[in-house]
Amino acid sequence: MKKSQLTNIMNKAQDICAHSGARLTEKRQRILELLLVSKTPLSAYEVADTHNRSVDTSMPVMSVYRILDFLESEQLVHKLSSTNKYVACSHIACSHAHEIPQFLICGKCQSVKEIAIAKRIVEELDKQVADAGYKLMNSQLELQCLCDNCLASAA
Repeated sequence: MKKSQLTNIMNKAQDICAHSGARLTEKRQRILELLLVSKTPLSAYEVADTHNRSVDTSMPVMSVYRILDFLESEQLVHKLSSTNKYVACSHIACSHAHEIPQFLICGKCQSVKEIAIAKRIVEELDKQVADAGYKLMNSQLELQCLCDNCLASAA
């Protein structure tokens, strides 16, 4: 990611937090930046390790969890339930309305691509779940896939 892209995303993240009355502190910014530049999802422990290798003062994992919870509440990061890892939202700097995020996870290289599905699809799924006598608690889908790079290297 280019420095200008990172700066643009971080400025937009600041705006998102300010709009909700929250603060994107320096520590929160650093954790978000780590996720933005990571090529794969990271666990809280991996985030803490990466952070602690790059600065003089260490950050406890519990602090990282609190920061990740905050970033998730501001919709700046997403938690992947299947792996208990986090990815930065790929739509932070977008100016258009977003649909419901879904995740394509490469089973070989662990890269993740965030895509969106229309709200009507989730509404239909919710209706089918309710008709079956259940309550949909989370509409996030995490699809196990192979990315184009891994497909090409396997051929």
